[in-house]
Amino acid sequence: MKHMISAPVASFTDLLLDAVCMVDANGRFVFVSAACERIFGYTQQEMIGKLMLDLVAPADRARTLAAAQAIMDGHAQTHFENRYLRKDGSLAHIMWTARWSVADQLRVAVARDITLLKQAQAKQAALYAISEAMQATQDLPALLHRIQHIIGEHLPTRSLTLLLHDEHGAQPPISCHADDSAPQPTSSLASLLCDEVLRSGRPLLLQAGQLAGLPAALQTAACSLSSCWLAVPLYSSMGSIGALALQGCQDAVIGTEQDQDLLQFVAKQLATAIERRQLQTQMQFMAMHDELTRLPNRRLFLDRLHTAFARAHRQEGRLSLLFLDLDHFKRVNDEHGHACGDLLLQTVASRLRDCMRETDTLARMGGDEFVVLLESNATPVDVGLIEQKIHAALATPLLLGNGQQLRIAVSIGVAHYPEDGDTMQLLLRHADRAMYASKVLTAASR
Repeated sequence: MKHMISAPVASFTDLLLDAVCMVDANGRFVFVSAACERIFGYTQQEMIGKLMLDLVAPADRARTLAAAQAIMDGHAQTHFENRYLRKDGSLAHIMWTARWSVADQLRVAVARDITLLKQAQAKQAALYAISEAMQATQDLPALLHRIQHIIGEHLPTRSLTLLLHDEHGAQPPISCHADDSAPQPTSSLASLLCDEVLRSGRPLLLQAGQLAGLPAALQTAACSLSSCWLAVPLYSSMGSIGALALQGCQDAVIGTEQDQDLLQFVAKQLATAIERRQLQTQMQFMAMHDELTRLPNRRLFLDRLHTAFARAHRQEGRLSLLFLDLDHFKRVNDEHGHACGDLLLQTVASRLRDCMRETDTLARMGGDEFVVLLESNATPVDVGLIEQKIHAALATPLLLGNGQQLRIAVSIGVAHYPEDGDTMQLLLRHADRAMYASKVLTAASR
């Protein structure tokens, strides 16, 4: 059956921004308006005679056939959505309004291109999911893995690499790959790309055949490039802190303005999350450590002592406390000033730290008082050896940062669990008294 469309009707439909399509009972286009070329990429002549189903995205064909049958059965469709393959291979999101003309045996439909709307909705959903992930995930590798999955729903992503940089230099890069069953180490190309973005402070798209002007090492690493890379810098309030690199799937094209916008948003959110966590870590450290010596403070020490005491009591083990008080420290402050006294405390803390085992806790209780918690079933002999190391460490004159040399002695009081007390309070009191007894004995011997 040949279908004729009058010239005036055809000219009017060509003025519409939406496409008018007519499909016969066999599923072939018999008429399309001019807007079809803008929406689908095919000219009117190219579309006439084509099977409608051949242009539908494979994943949407079954439900499109079902909708077409419903229309032919007399059920008009409004706002039916599916995806079409454009001539250039890209996807077009289409919203249809259609009904069946019994007299003409045609499905008459109007197609509206909603691709930009769908892309905006998808991006918004991705951004929301990424923001949620930032709030919910504390572990950085796990966070990067989650972000890679979110981005992978919108971009053909093979891997994602994060390189962070601080005052100590670049940290080891973190990479996650789309193929979770076969994790791979960070490639040298990813590291070099991130280094270049860190150096330049600008986004960089790496594509085969477009390597001119890049550093020689990066060009060499990318000489056999089979996929695109897109990298962007990470900025916090402190400046540049790293780079984020996305590797596209093989032969996939990435790097559009929308792709770069998405990755830059991710980088911005990631930088904010990293900065927030660094600030939280810093605040937690400050709450539990002495600002001057960077040693655990009284609060953290008592918390560790409580845990160690409970463990020793439960396992019938041992632990020991050493209370340390610097002799005549007030004289140092009076004669040399508080700045010199602070330098002395920092130097003493450093030397004491060198005397400790990995399992020991050295803390500053305040002023010129330090305390040591010895676990791992330390025997009185072990404690005696550590006392000797402490006295030896402080016997050498202390060279302060201002060029002055000072000698400082220390009085030490020791308490053992369970011999000297079966509660924390008794043990602390015994060590404190032993320290003052040592100080009195030292003063009397001079």
